[in-house]
Amino acid sequence: MVKFKIEHGYYLYKLGDILKEKNISINKLEKETNTDFKIIKRYINGEIVRPDIFVLARFCGYLDCEITDIIEYKRKN
Repeated sequence: MVKFKIEHGYYLYKLGDILKEKNISINKLEKETNTDFKIIKRYINGEIVRPDIFVLARFCGYLDCEITDIIEYKRKN
């Protein structure tokens, strides 16, 4: 899980955890979802500034999960 802090809270990027949990390699996700390796790495490393809903939909469909399982926003309390 990668935490990316912003002014009013933070984002949690959890794709890497899901891949480990399901024992799926980045290469397999790349092939099965037709998503560029570099894009997948950005989602894993928390380097995505503007998430692509179509990429997230492909990940969710393949991984049988929800968007919030991949990226989650938490407000500061």
